[in-house]
Amino acid sequence: MDVYSEPFIDIDEWRDAPVRHRYVHGGFRGTELLFSFYFPPKERYEGRFFQPLQAISGSENSAPMAMNLANGVGFAVASGGYLVESNQGARNMFGGSSEANVAVAEYSRVVAREMYGEHRPYGYVYGGSGGAFKTLGCVENHPGVWDGAIPFVHGTPVSIPNFFTVQAHAMRILGPKFPQIVDALDPGGGDMYAGLNEEEREALKEITSFGFPPRAWFNFQRIAFGYTGVFTTLVDRIVDGDPTYFDDFWSKPGYLGAKPPASLANARIQHPTMITALVMPDEARAMKLPMSMPASQTNSGVVFPAALKVGSLPNANLQGASIIPTSGDAKGHVFYVAGVVRDMVMIGFGAGHFEAVAKLKPGDEIRLDNSIYLATQTYHRHQIPAPEYYAWNQYKDAAGKPLYPQRPLLPGAEVQSGGATQSGKFNGKMIVLAAMMDEAAYPWSADWYRARVKAALGDKIDERYRLYYIDNTTHTTQNVGRNDPRPVATTRVISYQGALQQALRDLAAWVEKGAPPPESTAYKIVDGQVVVPASAGERKGLQPVVSLRANGQARADVKVGQSVEFTGAVEMPPNTGNLVKAEWDFEGAGEYSIVTPLTGVRADIRTTFAFTAPGTYFPALRVSAQRQGDAATAYAQVLNLGRVRVVVS
Repeated sequence: MDVYSEPFIDIDEWRDAPVRHRYVHGGFRGTELLFSFYFPPKERYEGRFFQPLQAISGSENSAPMAMNLANGVGFAVASGGYLVESNQGARNMFGGSSEANVAVAEYSRVVAREMYGEHRPYGYVYGGSGGAFKTLGCVENHPGVWDGAIPFVHGTPVSIPNFFTVQAHAMRILGPKFPQIVDALDPGGGDMYAGLNEEEREALKEITSFGFPPRAWFNFQRIAFGYTGVFTTLVDRIVDGDPTYFDDFWSKPGYLGAKPPASLANARIQHPTMITALVMPDEARAMKLPMSMPASQTNSGVVFPAALKVGSLPNANLQGASIIPTSGDAKGHVFYVAGVVRDMVMIGFGAGHFEAVAKLKPGDEIRLDNSIYLATQTYHRHQIPAPEYYAWNQYKDAAGKPLYPQRPLLPGAEVQSGGATQSGKFNGKMIVLAAMMDEAAYPWSADWYRARVKAALGDKIDERYRLYYIDNTTHTTQNVGRNDPRPVATTRVISYQGALQQALRDLAAWVEKGAPPPESTAYKIVDGQVVVPASAGERKGLQPVVSLRANGQARADVKVGQSVEFTGAVEMPPNTGNLVKAEWDFEGAGEYSIVTPLTGVRADIRTTFAFTAPGTYFPALRVSAQRQGDAATAYAQVLNLGRVRVVVS
């Protein structure tokens, strides 16, 4: 019997915000599956639905949030469709299934037929990061349900934990050197390896060859808390799948810990202390503390602390250390340090310890111990997967044999969340968006999956698949300016949200009208890095290409009050629409205050600016394009930017 056989509706009403729509909420009896449907008025409906899949399950009410424009009601209505969302079958962040997504999609069609008349609505499923794996699981395993899919910023079956272990290794060794590395990578900079010792150079070369995009290091502080913090919630996978690794790491030849370099030996912490107070999520938010991903999720109803106050902290870097209770009700469980703020230890945890974290109490004795975390930082060296994962070639000798002792591959690596196998065999049509500065799902991941699609579809790949690399954007900047309002973010990176919206519209036109979308981005892989052509005509894809110069160069050295001439050259790829706007931020304040309207597919922009104070500035030129040339619409504005360095003395 189908577990999702008895749908019910408990809310059915018309709403005026954010746009006029009919809101339908309900679920399936006997299950945890809940859904929300957002139907436009009949005159705005064109026979399709959009179904976003979040990386984290547990909520069926995220779409109306202002930060989720690409997933939002307004975009769906403006694009002639209704929006479908669900908690994916679970009320906690670790659950959910593609079968639940199928049930919600199909029941939405029932309600749509009742509202609009007999027809079969076209369906488009999409999601980013973990939601991309879920999207792939849907279209790989359930033919006939969805007509098209957009998995964006997706990884590979072996991304976790390896992308995070190599990142944690680099963070530990390079931490103090990141400012100079970032400066070298900025326009008018130099060699990012300059000034590094041998260990530091090797660490930077290792992660770069592994595919981490060096330009993303500008965000090293947030990466340290955010993604290294997320990694701590994944450590349980290594502990459970390969428990003997950690003793071997610290004792057997071939592992870094057997004869640790001074930097590793000095980093090791084994510090006993006691919990003095719990900091709950609401209190943490009130103090504006940065919370790790698990601590910010409360949909399950389990109330657990976001941070711990402890009796003493070691004078050392606790990032990723284990929190090991040695007394109290949580004894026998392991939690992780996601970060430290003043005297508070921000807490992370894996699914296996999800409910036990609520058992922590003041007075419990704990040990802060980073032995496991340090050992995981080179785990990827001992987990060489199939040859198609070319990032691991650096760990093989000339004969192709491993340079390090090998562990059995972690179980379940070939099947990701949502049942995705990433076989390259999928139903319908697909567009993939990848971020060229992706700090979490390294850009070569999309190339790896494209190779599988090519193997499955052969010469017909362009009939059903597109891959667009989006430049100057990171894994989390679909909402830049909202989830990261710092000037350093808004002048370095752009949101890929407009490109995602345009891709969704292109996908619908491709499926429903047979109108092919723009060609895939042209690129090549060089030592783990994705490299694209400089010109829009050669690069193709969706984005305008921006080239910016100050006094004709990437760097200008001037005096206070001396005018600098800025020249920008902007070009659209073939068949992608028109330029609509150029914006300038000269002083890096995060405010694009000077706006120039644009039209057509190519523009040369010139202006001058004089700086009134000495310093080093990184002026930015941000450009917007829109398929119909509509500068006023909030949707499908595809962005890119160019930057230069100006040194004022």
